[in-house]
Amino acid sequence: MGRCPLAAETAVRRAWLPGERLRQIGRAYWPDIGWAIFVGLNLIAMRLIPAWGSVPFLIIWISLTTVYGFRLWRLGSAVLTVSIVSLATGGLIGWQVLRGEQDGDYLAEVPLLAVMFVIVMWHARRRMHVMEEIKRVSEHNLALLDQQRRFLQDVSHELGTPITIALGHAELISHAATDQTIVKDARVAVDELLRMRRLAGRLVLLASTDSPDFLHPAPVEPAELLVEILHRWSQTPRRWSLGAVTDARVQADRDRLTVALDALIENAVDHTDPDGRIELSARLQDDEIVLSVADSGSGIPAGELGHVFDRFTRVGTGRSRETGGFGLGLAVVKAIAEAHQGSVRVRSSLGRGSVFDLLIPASGTRPALVPPPDRQAASG
Repeated sequence: MGRCPLAAETAVRRAWLPGERLRQIGRAYWPDIGWAIFVGLNLIAMRLIPAWGSVPFLIIWISLTTVYGFRLWRLGSAVLTVSIVSLATGGLIGWQVLRGEQDGDYLAEVPLLAVMFVIVMWHARRRMHVMEEIKRVSEHNLALLDQQRRFLQDVSHELGTPITIALGHAELISHAATDQTIVKDARVAVDELLRMRRLAGRLVLLASTDSPDFLHPAPVEPAELLVEILHRWSQTPRRWSLGAVTDARVQADRDRLTVALDALIENAVDHTDPDGRIELSARLQDDEIVLSVADSGSGIPAGELGHVFDRFTRVGTGRSRETGGFGLGLAVVKAIAEAHQGSVRVRSSLGRGSVFDLLIPASGTRPALVPPPDRQAASG
């Protein structure tokens, strides 16, 4: 009766597995195996060629330190290895000393080198543990940031619908009511709901800055962009003007730049009197386009200039309370600038106004400055 094919296949596998297992071990541990063979050859040299003195002995310990630097064996394996090397080299040297082939002081080098290796091993393992802890903390922080981003996105989206509904009702009341007190209260509600909607939008934007589709860059003409924005804001009572603009082009997301400039202008409007001056300009500085919003407002204290672009920062509590700022507008500006590989900066003096700059890498620049035909654009 013939053997079952399944049984024959099982027997072949059993015969094949040990060989395959040895090959896997060889591929995984070939540096250690090669080093063990190298050490064995040097031990033979120590035994057979006493004239070589301490050369094979030192080579063994140097190679041990070198291999450990690449392999970082487990603690038990490292201790076992250094013990075996100490006994092997120490035994050979002791035998040579007894035979009178080597000086007795030579034997003292074994524990000294063993201690040096243990110190190296301790430092390497301590550094490895520190790196593992840093990696663990970094991964934890990344997970927290991702949770925070998703939370902000979810909250912002959830707020959108009720804010829109409430805003519609408040606007309807403000238009339909005949009692001026009710009209006034409804307009206050409309203003507050509009602020809440801006906040929700900015939270979504800040939460999505790391998204790969956050920007959709295309060629943008700064002069055209500033004229469009200035025309839209010119209905707000301020002395608006357009400064000199560079005849250059920037590769950027037009919509995101508009959001950033609107936030800078909103900040200037909030802190500038109705008869105050606000000027927009664009210039070429080195390899960057500098989009500037300058105002003649209340200014910022010198000690707070370094924090104005931080999230939820309120510069000057009196001003913030009066204007109702959430401290997100300038953070949005910074996020958009950095997404464009650019930066932001501010110069300000109390009582003399501020200048906010949005710096974006330029493309296809031409260094000419084109003054507008009418610097005084509009006045409220």
